Amino acid sequence: MNYYFKGRGSQINTDNKYLKHRYVTEHEEMLDEPLLSNEKTQIYYEHPKKIVNVVKSPDIPGMYSMNPYQGCEHGCIYCYARNTHEYWGYSAGLDFERKIIAKPNAPQVLEKQLMNKNWEVSPIMFSGNTDCYQPVERELKITRQMLEVLLKFKHPASMITKNNLILRDMDILQEMAKLKLIHVMISITSLREELRQKMEPRTVTTKNRLKVVEKLSNAGIPVGVMTAPIIPGLNSDEIPQLIEAAANSGAQRAGMTLVRLNGSIADIFKDWIHKNFPDRAEKVLNHIAAIHGGQLNDSRYGTRMRGEGNIAASIHQLFNMAVKKHMVSKERFQYDLTVFERPKPQKDQLELF
Repeated sequence: MNYYFKGRGSQINTDNKYLKHRYVTEHEEMLDEPLLSNEKTQIYYEHPKKIVNVVKSPDIPGMYSMNPYQGCEHGCIYCYARNTHEYWGYSAGLDFERKIIAKPNAPQVLEKQLMNKNWEVSPIMFSGNTDCYQPVERELKITRQMLEVLLKFKHPASMITKNNLILRDMDILQEMAKLKLIHVMISITSLREELRQKMEPRTVTTKNRLKVVEKLSNAGIPVGVMTAPIIPGLNSDEIPQLIEAAANSGAQRAGMTLVRLNGSIADIFKDWIHKNFPDRAEKVLNHIAAIHGGQLNDSRYGTRMRGEGNIAASIHQLFNMAVKKHMVSKERFQYDLTVFERPKPQKDQLELF
């Protein structure tokens, strides 16, 4: 029995190594319906005591990140954050896309952390893990409330998203941009709509993402594109066109990483590519292994996001040439860390009586 869930990236629920028990389908022919079904997205709520975290990685040292959501309905098949969903007791596969954990108290927790006298000002990244503008944000508005806190403190931040919902918060972003407090990266991985739909099933079209870049740029908000991940044999040939289209839309810079299939993502990706691109599945998988020392996964600091070998070198060369050609005159963005200020605490209203 071979099922395909439209609108989802992953087509399976991989095992969670932290759980002792799991459901399995041992006799498919005895079931009236498959064990897995394309359930509606479910929202769960978590109330953390801390929302800003230090990214402990030599690849990106000294960076802060905060994630108003865990799990992501966008369903990008390659997403490295899938593995983190296992910490919550879920699968990195279908569960990651349809069991979303929201943190409604995040704005209040953020304000408390920034009020701490020992807090050292440094740009905070939305979102180091999952997209802060995924569909549920339209209703919950947690990201917007966090931006309001940052503006109140005049605190710097960066954002990365592939959703045009960011345009809703243009008013706040413009105010932060005037103070040199915000930088936005729009994630674009393919200009081919057919590939985008399969690889990132619940995301905004590339055409609309380029419009987001244009609108942000025209509004004076520093914006770039993140062409990540580059998957050799799948979207690597598009790099020059991606960079040119981004530059023409007003992008000031571009970033890139190579795909890596760590943990459960390897099984999820292998299942997906054999179902969607059976004619080139093995070629793509072999190319991915070639840029990571013969393995699909790579946890080595310094090489895990850049890759190694001839294929990786040619991809980086293609990217650098495209950036040099189309973004040579773009200035690198610099934050202003000097404007940060803590608002004076308001007296409790009860003191008036």
